[in-house]
Amino acid sequence: MEIQTNEGHSYLNIETGELVYVSDRALRRAEDEEEYGHLPDWQQDEMKIAEDMVESEDKYVSVPDRFDFDEYSIMEDFCYRQPENTRDKLLSVIRGRGAFRRFKDTIIDLDIEDHWFAFRDQAFKQIAKEFCEDNNIEYID
Repeated sequence: MEIQTNEGHSYLNIETGELVYVSDRALRRAEDEEEYGHLPDWQQDEMKIAEDMVESEDKYVSVPDRFDFDEYSIMEDFCYRQPENTRDKLLSVIRGRGAFRRFKDTIIDLDIEDHWFAFRDQAFKQIAKEFCEDNNIEYID
């Protein structure tokens, strides 16, 4: 969920359980049935997946990305779960432009970076669990 780009997306092949990344360009080429034998091997592999996606779209489910969840809300929830003095400091740094950078710097200064990453990982797990439930996919913790 964390590793996404603006040029493509990750998908879960629900038949094999494989996670695949396919660029928007590869999907367009597959939809347009463009030839791709001239492309480098890695792009040919991606094109084969894109073709399979076009031919068997029910076989693939789009994996949630950073646009499907609000990391700011996760960060804010973390702040509210901290002791009062830490909470107040964190809440003050997450307001306005540059909030993520200031938050990261502050959790490092407060030596709670590991707590943040554990909290964020747990929130991502919950998102993944809900994704699996919504798509009738077995979730294994």
